[in-house]
Amino acid sequence: MDAQTDRWRRIVEGVLGVPATTGNKVDVLRNGVEIFPAMLDAIRKAEHTVDMLTYVYWTGDIARQFAALMCERARAGVRVRILLDAIGAAAMDRALVDDMKEAGCDCEWFRPPTTWKVWENDHRTHRKVLVCDGTVAFTGGVGIAEEWEGDARHPGEWRDTHVRVMGPAVDGLRAAFITNWRETSRPLFDDRDRFLEHERPGDATVTVLRCPAQIGWTDLHTMFGVLIEYAQQSINLTTAYFVPDDQTVQRLVAAAERGVEITLLLPGEHADKRVVQLAGEKEYEPMMAAGIDIWRYQKSMLHAKVMTVDGVVATLGSGNLDERSMRLNDECNVILFDRDLTARLDAHLADDMAVSERVDPERWQDRDVVQRAAEAATNVVDHKL
Repeated sequence: MDAQTDRWRRIVEGVLGVPATTGNKVDVLRNGVEIFPAMLDAIRKAEHTVDMLTYVYWTGDIARQFAALMCERARAGVRVRILLDAIGAAAMDRALVDDMKEAGCDCEWFRPPTTWKVWENDHRTHRKVLVCDGTVAFTGGVGIAEEWEGDARHPGEWRDTHVRVMGPAVDGLRAAFITNWRETSRPLFDDRDRFLEHERPGDATVTVLRCPAQIGWTDLHTMFGVLIEYAQQSINLTTAYFVPDDQTVQRLVAAAERGVEITLLLPGEHADKRVVQLAGEKEYEPMMAAGIDIWRYQKSMLHAKVMTVDGVVATLGSGNLDERSMRLNDECNVILFDRDLTARLDAHLADDMAVSERVDPERWQDRDVVQRAAEAATNVVDHKL
């Protein structure tokens, strides 16, 4: 590890208090065409355990494929546990849940809505984690639904990023599953769990950040803050839902004013939540005035959550740069201290920008009164996003 990469590792470890692990192999997977085959292959090869946690499990052929394979592995004697967020996965075909349970899978709902614990209903697990045999794990932004199938070729195929991890960092991702699974009151472990010494199949240094919902800002907010404050050269941020708090806007503006080149890639016309997009748009003006470039992805819904800094460090996972991710949801991100992986993610950004449109600062300043009124109206719902 070179001096700049090691500097970043120590900064992040020192602020978050979460040690990085070395010797990991990390594969960046882009869109469902790469993500789903890799995940299904890992499940198919599992011999002992499969643990899957997801906020989104909706409908489509891929939803049926995952359920059928989970059933097949459970019948083969593999312990299969599936934890579904009760609100995020509400659209799932209940027949698939019945099939998995009948096949022997442990399938549970995370925090089903209640009529009186209203404070719990707003705190979801937004994590997307798959761990097989305790040796290979996945995380990122993709949900189990037809929206993510394909290669983001048109509006019906969403753009997203995931990673496959092998090595010591798998433990952190397994812990992200376990900390949510414990709320089901089901056993955390059995004799099929294996806690063997990890092989070190690669040379990537990785921190796994598990961000539980809490009063005040979570470690995810702290992570974004430290990456922005210590950036020296560049910040490239791709996020599906961009509703920064005042402190984050101030940090981004300060970074730009000290000479950091900042690029934000956000959803364009195919955004799935227009009200969230509007809430972020009211922050465009001060950022663009400071020299921050804002681009909007035009091909399909942009659902990836990726940030790279100085060409050295990157983070991706389930966390968006919005209040819901940074305060209300349980999230899971990996932080990668690796120039090659960061370069891969920056190359993906360049590809995405080729099918994006830059927001022109002068035209934005002249936007009409209807747009300005819509932005202002989001002030009353920001805290609910």
